[in-house]
Amino acid sequence: MAELLVDFITSLDGHASGEGWPGFWGLEGPEYLAWLEEQPEATHLMGANTYRQMSGFAAGQVPDGQDEFRPEEEASVDALTRAPKVVFSSSLAEPLTWANSTLVRGDAVAEVRAMKARGPGLLATIGSLSLCRSLLRAGLVDRFRVVMFPVITGATGAERVYDGYPDVALEMIAHRTFDGRIQLVEYRPRVLARPPLGAPA
Repeated sequence: MAELLVDFITSLDGHASGEGWPGFWGLEGPEYLAWLEEQPEATHLMGANTYRQMSGFAAGQVPDGQDEFRPEEEASVDALTRAPKVVFSSSLAEPLTWANSTLVRGDAVAEVRAMKARGPGLLATIGSLSLCRSLLRAGLVDRFRVVMFPVITGATGAERVYDGYPDVALEMIAHRTFDGRIQLVEYRPRVLARPPLGAPA
């Protein structure tokens, strides 16, 4: 069976992006970049909004406020272009222009459940907050990983990651610090029907 990883890059206060901030909040370092290059091959799962943004970057569109991509950002987009991608959308039209992308119009939860059953391999989300939330609610997520960058984007942050989530218990299975400032935490998630009873006040 394939493994499903929900994978987020966030500010400390849980935003997935921030107005005026570059990719990785401009704080990626050599340890973190080397770790990214070592990650196993995966099929990336995303929704329409993430596809539009990332395929635009792959086609040369630069984020607002930047004149050009930094080398680290360009390398990240190039790696995604080479990887297999599954896009869940009822609004996008075929053929998808971003290389190695497959469009799925059906129910994302049902399709990912079938993809897991067809395994082995690794399925990993990129962005796509509502897709990740749906997969977690359905109990399909095997690993939940967050890489937190040392910024608080209270004034400029966008895309609050955890809004609308159910209560989730998290069993830590890995943690690491990169470049003395970037914190990775990885968990096995368990969706809760209700908060645990008898917890200390």
